[in-house]
Amino acid sequence: MATGTEPDTSAAGDRSARGVHHATRAAIPARHLRRDRWWLQPAATAAGLLAFIVYSTWRAFAGSDYYAAPYVSPFYSPCLAENCADMPGGADWEIVGSWWALSPALLVLIFPLGFRLTCYYYRKAYYRGFWASPPACAVPEPHAKYSGESRFPLVLQNIHRYFFYFAVLVAGVLTYDAALGFRDENGAWGHMGLGTLVMLANIALIWAYTLSCHSCRHIVGGRLRTFSKHPVRYRMWTWVSVLNARHMQLAWASLVSVAVADLYVYLVASGAFDDPRFF
Repeated sequence: MATGTEPDTSAAGDRSARGVHHATRAAIPARHLRRDRWWLQPAATAAGLLAFIVYSTWRAFAGSDYYAAPYVSPFYSPCLAENCADMPGGADWEIVGSWWALSPALLVLIFPLGFRLTCYYYRKAYYRGFWASPPACAVPEPHAKYSGESRFPLVLQNIHRYFFYFAVLVAGVLTYDAALGFRDENGAWGHMGLGTLVMLANIALIWAYTLSCHSCRHIVGGRLRTFSKHPVRYRMWTWVSVLNARHMQLAWASLVSVAVADLYVYLVASGAFDDPRFF
């Protein structure tokens, strides 16, 4: 039972007596002491993620204008659904999802989106941007308690390492797509257009983001007691570590690039403009 000089920290006590207002913490009347516009970063992060969610949802359910020879949208590759058979140049794709009549993107996006959703950086981004957990450094979160990622559903974040393997496969398919960008609509090699450069830039950023992943860094050099006994893995670990230091920037750059690549294919496929060709 609380006395007149001690705050009531029991379950029935005031919620303000928990967390940063607990009796063991410094008694600061203000919620925080930051005087800068600390809310701008989480607000911008939430706006950016929300914009991508809206755009990708629209394109994923559209189920059309995802192929403009020789380019295929990264949202729809590999194209596995039934309506992919009508795609020009569809003979290049193995149609294994003939039982699926909905948008082909709904079969594919679960893997790259699952990889990003469980990504260490994106967790921080949407935890702060959407859940205010916490909204910014030195700004306490409004929640009464914090259980971390030890309970459902956040415990599922631990499957990130497994999504990494699927992300590598998807990046490999998109690399193949980028190579096909050097063919014309008749399948002859020697074509190069603006779309070719868009696809190349996108796959370069996709690989940079994927390889900068914390799980990749652990797979390459984790659980090694002595780097000197594993010079090859150590060298690979240093390369991945350089990318890992830019993981946040690569996460945003690749997110923008994949949306731009899809938008470019959509505009060409819908007849908004013709793909400018260099040769």
